[in-house]
Amino acid sequence: MDEAVKELKELIDGSNNIVFFGGAGVSTESGVPDFRSEDGLYHQQYKYPPEQILSHTFYMRMPEEFFRFYKDKLLITGVKPNKAHLKLAELEKKGKLKAVITQNIDGLHQAAGSKEVLELHGSVHRNYCEECGKFYDFDFMAQADGVPRCSCGGRIKPDVVLYEEGLDMGIMQKAVDYISNADVLIIGGTSLAVYPAAGLIDYYRGNKLVLINKSATPRDRQADLVVQGAIGEILDQV
Repeated sequence: MDEAVKELKELIDGSNNIVFFGGAGVSTESGVPDFRSEDGLYHQQYKYPPEQILSHTFYMRMPEEFFRFYKDKLLITGVKPNKAHLKLAELEKKGKLKAVITQNIDGLHQAAGSKEVLELHGSVHRNYCEECGKFYDFDFMAQADGVPRCSCGGRIKPDVVLYEEGLDMGIMQKAVDYISNADVLIIGGTSLAVYPAAGLIDYYRGNKLVLINKSATPRDRQADLVVQGAIGEILDQV
């Protein structure tokens, strides 16, 4: 165990008020593609850029193209929680971890057993009719042809935050509360490039800020501990 991982283990062992804030890198080890790495979605070629497809305007104007991309690239079947998800669920069960705040929409934290999960960008597992509000699950959306329709005829929209849409302020406020009151804040698997989510780090008031990522982030200088590497492998050692 190297020194950084040893220090991380000591921080975790010594605290019962840990908050975890994670990004795409938490799920890539489960086979979920991220957006900004070299082989991520933003570097693949489509008729339209992914940022444009995943915007509210595009969704409204070209729903057929939107759902073709959405089902092809975001409704990923057969993925399972990895060591990072499982370790975080274990820490919560032990009473050490108070909340997981995630930018991911895949539901893998809940699948691993985490209970207090704040999903900043929504979830592919929740979908609602725009007309009557009826709920539809992941499997329904994955199996639907073209634009998914409710039994009432309304279009079914994923409960996922698109570009141009605002984040749920209730969830954001809960995230701010957890982070501002945390003893240890662990940030993992994120380049801290997506705002306003990345700005949540500014609400942390403590002196045990841990950044775990494969590459450097703009906030490394602020951190009390930086651990570089695959987050699942690192958390599995603590």
